[in-house]
Amino acid sequence: MPTPNPPNEFPDIVGIVPANPVLARFRPFIPAAARLRELTPVPLILGTALGMIFGASSLYLVLKVGLTVSASIPVAVIAITIFRLLSKLGLRDATILENNIVQTAGSAGESIAFGLGVTMPSIMILGFDLEVTRVMLVAVLGGLLGILMMIPLRRALIVQQHCFLKYPEGTACAEVLKAAASPESRDAAHAGDAVARAAADEAVSGGKIIIGGFAIGFIYYGLGQIFKIMKEVPEKIFGKPFDGASISLENNPALLGVGYIIGPRISALMMGGGVLSYLVLIPAIKYFGSAGSLPLAPETTHSIGDMSVEQIQKRYILYIGAGAVAAAGIISLFRSLPLIWHGLKGGLADLRRSGATQAEVPRTERDLSMKWVLGGIVALLIVIMIAPQLNLRFNLLGALLIVAFGFLFVLVSSRLTGEVGSSSCPTSGMTIATVLLTCLVFLLIGWTAPPYFVTALSIGGIVCIASSNGGTISQDLKTGFLVGSTPSAQQIAILIGTLASALILGPILLKLNQSGTVYVPVAGNADFAAISSTHVSPADYLKDDSGQPKREHLAGAQAGTDPAEYFVYHKTDAENGPAGRYLVNSEGVPVYLTDPGINGVYDKRPDGSSVQKFTAPKATLVSYIIKGILGGQLPWGLVLLGVFIAIVLELCGVSALAFAVGVYLPISTSAPVFVGGMVRWLVDRYTRSKHAGAALSDDQLIAEGDKSNGVLLSSGYIAGGTLAGVLFAFMAIPWKERLDAFQKWAETHNPFFDGPYSDVLSMIPFAALCVLLYLVGREVWFSPKRSR
Repeated sequence: MPTPNPPNEFPDIVGIVPANPVLARFRPFIPAAARLRELTPVPLILGTALGMIFGASSLYLVLKVGLTVSASIPVAVIAITIFRLLSKLGLRDATILENNIVQTAGSAGESIAFGLGVTMPSIMILGFDLEVTRVMLVAVLGGLLGILMMIPLRRALIVQQHCFLKYPEGTACAEVLKAAASPESRDAAHAGDAVARAAADEAVSGGKIIIGGFAIGFIYYGLGQIFKIMKEVPEKIFGKPFDGASISLENNPALLGVGYIIGPRISALMMGGGVLSYLVLIPAIKYFGSAGSLPLAPETTHSIGDMSVEQIQKRYILYIGAGAVAAAGIISLFRSLPLIWHGLKGGLADLRRSGATQAEVPRTERDLSMKWVLGGIVALLIVIMIAPQLNLRFNLLGALLIVAFGFLFVLVSSRLTGEVGSSSCPTSGMTIATVLLTCLVFLLIGWTAPPYFVTALSIGGIVCIASSNGGTISQDLKTGFLVGSTPSAQQIAILIGTLASALILGPILLKLNQSGTVYVPVAGNADFAAISSTHVSPADYLKDDSGQPKREHLAGAQAGTDPAEYFVYHKTDAENGPAGRYLVNSEGVPVYLTDPGINGVYDKRPDGSSVQKFTAPKATLVSYIIKGILGGQLPWGLVLLGVFIAIVLELCGVSALAFAVGVYLPISTSAPVFVGGMVRWLVDRYTRSKHAGAALSDDQLIAEGDKSNGVLLSSGYIAGGTLAGVLFAFMAIPWKERLDAFQKWAETHNPFFDGPYSDVLSMIPFAALCVLLYLVGREVWFSPKRSR
């Protein structure tokens, strides 16, 4: 006798909107009537802590290569593994709803890190102080605003559009949680014990792979940075007749993992951009420029014949790459306009139709009260208008722009995430559009003074973080919808996770910058021959909040080398020497250039010790947009070269954005990403041959690859390698003498670090990482079947 259909669990939805037959038949994994532990302290604390860890690693990654990877599935697998191991020790295993709380709170850090890394370093690149309170305010306000603006959209986008908006990452995360559901959760869901138990064992095996990859990535990159066991960037610089050409590869497991996850196509496009820069453009600049003996703008001190590959990349290629990235991002945004317009109309229409709700709703349909949501939004806007750090004090226009752009792009980001996934959602393009439109509005009303640069960046930063977080919580709420979570519990969890991550990511950003900051002496340096003889007027010194000239000591690793206090001068043009932030003595003579860790040029301190620099490609692009529109301070000839490179690629039918990012980044960064993509290509070839008789579609084959052990190991590589980089940045200053001693020993005794064969020898450990990734991806090792 057939089992009758259970009563509909969505009475407040049916009848309000045109019938969705799939929704009418839908039943979550855990029924609404079931009562399982959900928003309990331990999962909330664990999720918040994992969110901080993955947020820090994502911030490191976005400063390094301008992108991040989704944290939800790795966090979910780690949570399942931890609770399953604790249950074997006699403690209580987590329910599926508790594991969902962990991944919800843990996903917040990654989305905030992306928005923060794309916008906030631009303030420093433009010459303003990167104050911790400003960064934390933007992170907190943008993160909370994005969540609060998304909550009223949940019914429209997640529930009513079920099966029409797929939310691929959220759906995949739900499958992971269901596969590893505890016996208590399976009983509540009436699932088959034998099948569910086997799937749970497989999920725990996946958690071990991530943890193993984390340990490998952490130890590998940590030993390389601290003990200098191998050369960090093996390279080959060519001589005549190919003078100026070079190829290099950063020995970084995180970048290898990124390449594996994004796949062969995108990684190959990034590498193609690097090949254009380092094997075409730089050799061409060297070939034609060596004929002259005078500096060629925007360079002011060296002739091209005397410049190294790194100097040419910094002085010329960065502007070409920035133009290519800007053009490709705008083209991508215009290409998405029909989809964005469709999403905007559909989302607003669904929101209007879902306005009527019943007082008594099932557990699975309970959102936070709209009183709290609207009150929270109003409170955040008041803080935005009165906080002096944002330069939006009593600026009604700025607040209106944040509300308009914020709600628009949260809605668009949430809907596009449902259609194309987080990876393909053009969040950075929407950020560029926000900054571009804000600058144009400011230009029309005459707000072009330097303080308005910070105002435009504050608006762009808040909107970027809000839209990024809007897409992230959409995926989380989709996961919760499928497994049967309580929406209000998830919303509380991600609000707490967002607040915690936002509070720590600001100080981490500043620490990463400070660890790579170099105070470059002006006297006796050929780069500053022109400016060393000038005298800066006290009227040009930067001012503090009280209006007095700002004074500073040397900080960080060089703090003990000079106890004197200096005035601060921001040079905005390249006339008579490089633009930048200078420390000036009481006579007005520049003594030091403060070269930042983010987007800085000098990678060695005066004592010869090395520092780690971050290219921050998207933050640099945002700063160029603001300088170009409000300040008119760009070498437009070089920028337009990049613009037309992007246009040529689009005319050839190639998506230009990944290629343009490769043009901008050092080839040493793109190369390990490319190698990871090639390992993925080999694994995918094996997967296709393995399933040749199953008649799987291309989408199904891609899905098989996306849930493979190789993706799990890559996630571990990324988390371990990037976290080691963050910790090393914190250690670089207090442990400077010890680290210098390790480096001097390695230069003398370690052939893998220095010597005639160091470039070749240092590739051996990296090759071992690649072989391990390939074997795990093919399930030769760590196969779930073997583990059972």
